[in-house]
Amino acid sequence: MRSNKIKQMWQAGQYVTLGWLSVSHGFTAEIMARQGFDALCVDLQHGFSEMKDVAPMLQAISQTDTVPVVRVAWNEPAAIMKALDLGAYGIIVPLVNTAEEAALAVAACRYPPVGMRSSGPVRAVHYGGADYVAHANDEIVIMAMIETKEGLANLDAICATPGLDAVYIGPADLSFALGLTPRGDNPDPLHIATCDRIRETAHRHGIKCVMHCAGAEFAAGAVKRGFDMVMLTSDLSCMIAGAQAELSALKSKAG
Repeated sequence: MRSNKIKQMWQAGQYVTLGWLSVSHGFTAEIMARQGFDALCVDLQHGFSEMKDVAPMLQAISQTDTVPVVRVAWNEPAAIMKALDLGAYGIIVPLVNTAEEAALAVAACRYPPVGMRSSGPVRAVHYGGADYVAHANDEIVIMAMIETKEGLANLDAICATPGLDAVYIGPADLSFALGLTPRGDNPDPLHIATCDRIRETAHRHGIKCVMHCAGAEFAAGAVKRGFDMVMLTSDLSCMIAGAQAELSALKSKAG
């Protein structure tokens, strides 16, 4: 089976760069995949993509060495299994509040006897290899998002969930949980301290911790603080920033 680059980098003590796909188009996915990210996530929760868009986007990503990841819209086993069958090598599950919910997500990602994933890797076997079913349990990465008051209260139990590879910090919803206004790359001391507590708890339980960032400076700081993966930017953010930069440059030069 094709090895999961995310796991290889983590085992080597390296941090992983993650890009984000909010636009539901294969060409956008291909262009982002060619920019050098270690992994790239199709966002089914807040992006424009729906399940029907996942297959062509994963096919586009698969033209490169970038690891295909999907954030499902909800902790639903059917949606998780479908994304995996289409070739996702990583799954991000939002709004995980309890160890029981984390265990449900893990079970949906693992074939029996470890989990309850149904066998039918319609595309995954062609992307991953003929021995996909025999080795998928060892290669697929499952990440649970910690972003609610309940999730924070149950952080230790969630991080202790057997088979969970990482917790993923959702900074906007985490801000809601802390009584703060959501913003990208939140510098509020309470937010920073809470993120560090999540990271420390994850590491204490032997799993990884991911920080969702909005820019390179904050992402670099997260790497220095010990986060194992950083989401750096999205296709939509790059489009907006690029257009704004060119328009600003034109106006400043043309008068």
